[in-house]
This record gives sequence, C-alpha cells and structure tokens, in this order.
Amino acid sequence: MNKYTFTEQKDTRSGFGEGLLELGRKNPNVVALCADLTGSLKMDAFAAEFPERFIQVGIAEANMIGIAAGLTIGGKIPFTGTFANFSTGRVYDQIRQSVAYSNKNVKICASHAGLTLGEDGATHQILEDIGLMKMLPNMTVINTCDFNQTKAATIAIANYTGPVYLRFGRPKVPNFTKKEQSFEIGKSVILNEGNDVTIFATGHLVWNAVEAGQILAEKGIDAEIINIHTIKPLDKETIINSVKKTRCVVTAEEHQMNGGLGDSIAQLLSLEFPAPLEMVAVKDKFGESGTPEELMVKYGLSTPDIMNAAMRVIARKP
Repeated sequence: MNKYTFTEQKDTRSGFGEGLLELGRKNPNVVALCADLTGSLKMDAFAAEFPERFIQVGIAEANMIGIAAGLTIGGKIPFTGTFANFSTGRVYDQIRQSVAYSNKNVKICASHAGLTLGEDGATHQILEDIGLMKMLPNMTVINTCDFNQTKAATIAIANYTGPVYLRFGRPKVPNFTKKEQSFEIGKSVILNEGNDVTIFATGHLVWNAVEAGQILAEKGIDAEIINIHTIKPLDKETIINSVKKTRCVVTAEEHQMNGGLGDSIAQLLSLEFPAPLEMVAVKDKFGESGTPEELMVKYGLSTPDIMNAAMRVIARKP
C-alpha cells in the first residue's frame, strides 16, 4: 500500500479561492459572481483585487445564474459562487434553461456540499446535487478531494469550454495531493494499485478510502484505490480495467446513493463488466445537525464503513 501523509488540514473552499485569484491575475476574461457569501466561498481576495470583475448579486441565486449566462455571450468566463444547495436545488431551472441547454461557458462553483456542512442541518446539506447536475446534457461534474486538487481544478476548468459544476466543501480535511499538479478533466487518479478489491472514491471520502486501504493492507488485502474527481464524464477505461483485475468494487461518496458516483459506476458495470458492488453513501435520507465527524459516522461514511464494505464485497467475489 502506498503511503500517503499530510502536514496540514485545509478546507477545499480555500483551494477554490486561491485558484480563482490566480486565474484573475492570468486571465482578464475571468469574472466572479457571488450570492451574498463572499467570505464563505473565499472569493474576497478576488473581489478586493479585481472589483471591476466581481459582481455581488446578493441573495438572488437565480439572477446570478442568468447574469453569468449572459456574460458568456461577450466572451467572459463567469465563476458563480454560493452553497451547493443554493447553487443547484434553488436554481435548477435557470441552470437547465440558460446554461446547460444553450451550452454556456459558466462555471458553477459550489461550497458547503454534503453532510460535512455540519451544524447548519438538513436544509443546507444537499445530498442530491451530483445527481441533479450529472443528468443535465452538456454539464461536466467535478468533486475534488483536498485543497491542492480543488485549486488545480479551479484553474483547469477556466480552460475548458462548456458548463461545469465544481463541488467542494466547508471543513478542513487532510491536504495530501501534490501542491503542483496537473488536473485533467475526465481522468481519474490511481492512488494505489491492488488486486483484491477496487475502491472508487470521490470528494472528502478519498482520504477515508486511503485510510481504509491502509487498514486492509494490514489484514493482507491489497486494495486498488482510485480518486474519481470527475463524475461526468466518467473515466470508463480506467474503471473497467481496474474491475477486470480485482473483480469486485466499493464506491464511496458524501452524497445520496441514488444519483451519485456509485450509481454511475453501477450503470457502467452492468452494461460492460458486471461485478459485485458495495456503495458507501447516504441511503435515501436527509441530513441533520451535528458535527461533521458525528454525521459521517451516523450516516455510514467513515473509514471503517469503507473497510467493512470492502470485506463484504470480497466475500461475494465470483
């Protein structure tokens, strides 16, 4: 098992903020819009340095999406910022009609996704956003795992033409990927090669998957661990090649089981290479108030949950 360590924990939303600021300095066409959450989205540095390219829309998320779509017509590259719940559920019609349908070059950047929003509770902890966004034609869906990868993804999507949904979170999490890294949309990252089981993880659960792999290695189980940072388009070749080798699969995500990463991989495997599969995800429930750590344990998204899922699916191998 490859050894992964970290020297600090950092929030992924700060990776977005740093990436956006760097983009502002490099590309005069990059503009930013926020719905009254500049500090929460870490967009304040961009707003201070480029006030002429920053629009504070206020609590009017639908207007923000419409304005962003309009800005693309003049060649601008708009990055919108608010909580994931308000970035998707509140404005789905505007995204569908004004962005996805007309294939506008809008970057929808969404913080505070999933259960790890914590004490704000179920009304803010959207667990359906990946499903909502991946169903839209033309939409690219990205879910990053740490500060460094979020910064790299933020920079990369500015060079991609078309609508993008970039999902990240609130809490500080282990920052373990390389500081200087290239981010390739649609290409997963193999963190550990193995032969006994494949663990596909996305977002905050990538680090939990690494921890689970280390525990499994101590038990003599060789897990292949793959970071699926792009959920749409899915890296089908890497997924199929891995499952042909290990012949059993675990998926791990901070999202509803329905509509998320596991759903996408199950669909792919059912068509091309059926294999036993276990999904570590929220099982058709809304969230609730609590610390991120408490909620991850209660909803079955912790490191032991991934490890136990791997043990179960290995027992089902043909």
